[in-house]
Amino acid sequence: MSEAIDALIRDLSDQDRAVRRAAEDGLVALGAQSIDPLLPYVRDGRRGSPRFSAESVLKRLGDQALPRLREIRRHGPGRLRGKALETLVDLGGTEALDDADRRAVERLVRIKLLDELPVRLPLDAGRWLAFPADRLDDAVSALGLHDLRPVTTVLGVDATTRADDAMDFQDSQGEKQRAYRVFITPEFENWGWWRDLGIKNWRMVWGNSFVDECDGFGLADTLSERCGEAHFYVIDPYHSGSVWYVARDGRRVRSYGTYDYPEFRGKPLPFELSYMEDAEKGIEDEEYAKGVPHADVAADNLSVQPGPMDAEHTHGHGWLATTHPDLPNSRFKGALPI
Repeated sequence: MSEAIDALIRDLSDQDRAVRRAAEDGLVALGAQSIDPLLPYVRDGRRGSPRFSAESVLKRLGDQALPRLREIRRHGPGRLRGKALETLVDLGGTEALDDADRRAVERLVRIKLLDELPVRLPLDAGRWLAFPADRLDDAVSALGLHDLRPVTTVLGVDATTRADDAMDFQDSQGEKQRAYRVFITPEFENWGWWRDLGIKNWRMVWGNSFVDECDGFGLADTLSERCGEAHFYVIDPYHSGSVWYVARDGRRVRSYGTYDYPEFRGKPLPFELSYMEDAEKGIEDEEYAKGVPHADVAADNLSVQPGPMDAEHTHGHGWLATTHPDLPNSRFKGALPI
């Protein structure tokens, strides 16, 4: 049987798609016998590795693979323990881990939090919300968040922008629901004009599916009702688009959207006036004549611009949460970096 499995694994790298598919089907049919030979290829970045086919087979095995993976975690072989842990989380979330492994993961996160600074947030593309950092409890309540867990920034960003960050499920009443994962960043100091109004630190809210499907503008309005002030930003290099939106006490006070008509709405904010004056003098590009048209520039002045964050001006840690009490973080599948 070992030779047959080895032959099927070699076929996973065949140039013929039909051969690769037949090999996957054969390994799935063998069930748990395929797990040990396939695990070395999980996250294997070597050239010619059948990584994606191997991971596809394990995903198709699904719950059938969990008992053997847990056995490897407890009894070895040692060379497969790390791969077994990643695969368990990929297939079933941290809920698939036993108590010892869950405690180990939580302990690793706590250790990483001690020296994670400085942190980095993606700037090249994305959408996020911002609110005054001292209103964290109000923000959690306004957004209806549950199961808050301290996490590193790299984990939180990956969980809400790259991994599966939305899930359909049945709640405790048997009703179909959809829940999202949301990451609230550490506190970041702002050196813009808001400091003059007493707002020193800001937190950001990341969650692509959450923001897209629940309407970032409406979320900013809701946040501002409880937190006094909230912003929504979008940077879309693919469409050369930019959006920024400022809400106060539940209402928009100023916004810009590349494809909105009109592009600017509301009266220019104080930070925009110097840009507008410089545009009139020819110091700035004429695109600033009516206000600031770039979300990153607006964020840098209004709250915090993503990117590398100075350790000296970063405080506390981030939180990962979900939007429904019946769906904790442990139910979301996919191994995440820590």
